[in-house]
Amino acid sequence: MDSRQDYRFEVCANGVESCLAAQEGGADRVELCAGIPEGGTTPSYGEIKTARRLLTSTRLHVIIRPRGGDFLYTPLELERMTEDIGVCRELGADGVVFGCLTKDGEVDIEANRQLMRCAAGMSVTFHRAFDMCRNPQKALEDIISLGFNRILTSGQQPDALSGAQLLKELDRQADGRIILLAGCGVNENNIARLRSLTSLREYHFSARTKVRSGMDYINSRVFMGSKDADETSTEVTSAERVRQTINACIG
Repeated sequence: MDSRQDYRFEVCANGVESCLAAQEGGADRVELCAGIPEGGTTPSYGEIKTARRLLTSTRLHVIIRPRGGDFLYTPLELERMTEDIGVCRELGADGVVFGCLTKDGEVDIEANRQLMRCAAGMSVTFHRAFDMCRNPQKALEDIISLGFNRILTSGQQPDALSGAQLLKELDRQADGRIILLAGCGVNENNIARLRSLTSLREYHFSARTKVRSGMDYINSRVFMGSKDADETSTEVTSAERVRQTINACIG
């Protein structure tokens, strides 16, 4: 019978508050990100430093992604990414998360190798750029050859449950050479089903809940960003939802 120690749970944390909730809820690891509506971008120096100081039992991984959009990076963007990896090392992060592709939808061997050299000694995850690859089987082998520790993937589908069949096939192909981390749309209501379909041992989820703004006065005529965005609330990871998701998987 499986036990809690047989699984690893990673929370996609959109700030220090979410990191702390993930730790309280029993997460093994957080992936600290800014720019969640863009799919995650590199957080600030202050965010990383504060998270590192306050996380005592949960490992801290940081996404290295200078912008939203595609994963085809210019030399200047790669320079910034190498600097960000250096900052993460300086601040004591346990790992980093990145992924670079060519314009043809292949894993960019040289760009990823450059970043892997900067991340030597850290735990490294290839993020969901994998889900944009033309040939997932070939991409898997390329990522293994580069020395990544794990791949965060939804099985090239909009959510991990929909991609369960490919996740299972890729895990069989990997044969213990790399970890498949199932993510996107994973929650307390479907994680047990995903586990039964894939037999994977690592899961990535956000477990967020909406928190209303503390403002008493809001000027409804003015928008700081998109007109359609809800600027009267934020979403923060819930410790209770983290616990529920973990328990649903192993219960």
